[in-house]
Amino acid sequence: MTTEELLLEKWRILPPVKQQEVLAFADRLTKSSPTADSPLGEKLRAIRARIVESGIPLLSDTELEREIAERRGERDESG
Repeated sequence: MTTEELLLEKWRILPPVKQQEVLAFADRLTKSSPTADSPLGEKLRAIRARIVESGIPLLSDTELEREIAERRGERDESG
């Protein structure tokens, strides 16, 4: 199921008052987002969306820091 389908499924079960809250929240998000996204940023967000939709878990902060350190050739504290 795509992200859009998940959102619609959840939207349909919300009472009208909660739907209005969602709309207000979406308005705030779109107003606070920069209108001119960089091409790289758009590509990265698209990649992330595909990973999330696939069900592959995203790295935790700790896992991400470890991955960066490994790629930079740094050693962890244990070795």
